[in-house]
Amino acid sequence: MASTIAEILVETLHEVGVRQIFGVVGDALNPLTDAIRRDGRIEWIGVRHEEGAAQAAAGQAKLTGRLAVCCGTTGPGANHLVAGLYEAKKDHAPVLAISGGVPASRRGIDYLQENSPDLLFRDVASYTQTIISAEQAPNVIHQAIAQAYATRGVAHISIPADIIGGNAPAGVSSMHTLRPLPDSAPAPEELQQAAEMIDSAKSVAILVGHGARSAIAEIATLAEKLQAPLVHTFRAKDMLPYDHPYWIGGVGLIGGAPGIDALHNAELMLMLGSDYPYSEFLPSKIRIIQIDQRGFVLGRRAPVTLGMIGAVKPAVEQLLARVQGKTDQTFLKKAGDDRRRWNDMLDRHVAIGRTQKKIKPQSVARRLGELAADDAVFVIDTGVVTLWCGNWLRQSGRQRILASFNNAAVGTALGQANGVQALDRRRQVIAAVGDGGFTMLLGEFMTSVEHKLPLKVVVFNNREWGLVHLEMEEAGMPAFEGSNFPNMDFAAFARACGAEGFTAQTPAQLDDALRGLLAAPGPAILNVMIDPAELPVMPHIKLDQIWRFGLAKVKESMISMKGG
Repeated sequence: MASTIAEILVETLHEVGVRQIFGVVGDALNPLTDAIRRDGRIEWIGVRHEEGAAQAAAGQAKLTGRLAVCCGTTGPGANHLVAGLYEAKKDHAPVLAISGGVPASRRGIDYLQENSPDLLFRDVASYTQTIISAEQAPNVIHQAIAQAYATRGVAHISIPADIIGGNAPAGVSSMHTLRPLPDSAPAPEELQQAAEMIDSAKSVAILVGHGARSAIAEIATLAEKLQAPLVHTFRAKDMLPYDHPYWIGGVGLIGGAPGIDALHNAELMLMLGSDYPYSEFLPSKIRIIQIDQRGFVLGRRAPVTLGMIGAVKPAVEQLLARVQGKTDQTFLKKAGDDRRRWNDMLDRHVAIGRTQKKIKPQSVARRLGELAADDAVFVIDTGVVTLWCGNWLRQSGRQRILASFNNAAVGTALGQANGVQALDRRRQVIAAVGDGGFTMLLGEFMTSVEHKLPLKVVVFNNREWGLVHLEMEEAGMPAFEGSNFPNMDFAAFARACGAEGFTAQTPAQLDDALRGLLAAPGPAILNVMIDPAELPVMPHIKLDQIWRFGLAKVKESMISMKGG
């Protein structure tokens, strides 16, 4: 019996390991959703906005490295996917986006909801194709999945309403080729050159990025052998426990001074699986060895002495066998001492916060990390909440941290967290969001409730666009009134949705509220009224920046006295 394109698509997705599809139903997708219903092996998770579907798929793909899928129907339904798909594009995660299309027979005459989906998706997707015949469908489906894996990004297929229910002559072939890219080692002569450079350097610092995730055990062994401090990007923060003796902290604003100093003061930096974008925090006057599977990223953030194309794990395994050990611990000890002083400073901020009348956001982040499950997943939204959580959460080594790392989009945490929670409803998933970002796609909390996703949401409620406010003040400008706004009662909203809601307005209420949130059996929201005037810690802040902050505060006071 012949299979329809919709049935072939469902069979193929199940075969490659897809277990959920996120989307909004619509007439052009009816054959697909009906095929999912009849097959019964893939869960359809209906969301409240297609952007939430794309974010959910991106969250899954970022966490697992495996293909995730989202859907939108004709015209606006597909259009809404695009913003969320940038999460997968910018963070290099394999996602397949499926959109319905107007009937092929009606194209070209400005039919209802007609657009040009291949043009629309061209920037966000490494592959985009409209299926125009049943015979074409199996090969296009194969190519889309293959390219999502090969490019670690987005692939998109549009299937017109009068095509998707048609019979195809055969299913998708060569299924065994649809898998993540295998590891490949750099050239042996380059590895030998790297080993000689490392041996000749008196001090080595190692910058670890997400591309080194599978090699973290080997990297820790290499650090011990070289007496080298390990500095991490924000995305790599969760790869080792916070108290690991060589894991001295992050780089940039979501990091600290010890990591920046270690990179700049070393004779040689080993840059592993990282394309860290903020080049102003990277050294430019020392020797750098960079290893990455993506040849096009080598040397584009900082000038490298040696750039090697290859996966980090086989490269580090071979370096371990080639390099000589180092016994001088002077550089490592200096980095460790700097880290301890930095940590003491962060601890003092938390301790002071406990004695204040207003809740300090760093206290929320620290206590949240302390009370969370040892294998919890934190999904952090973009904004000043990123700084609070990035600098004050102390990960266990088994916990995971997701964010909008390279897209840096506000309002993405809730959708991503739904996708992560759908993978395992027994695992604790916590979304840390600002009030502005949370209200962007507020309806996705109803997705959590409807599909029994026991997501925990902590709203850092400062009644403003906190990071925008901070950026205005850093430039010496008074905060524009558009950066402030009123909010609903988020705890009451949670209860109206059929979930649990908690509120903390004073430091004395925070602990019980966090414990109540995390103990809730289903989805829940904690509305924390944080002090909006609190400034995050910034490594190596310049005197002129301090002056501009002060100037902005004076201007704000004068405006307030004048009544606006």
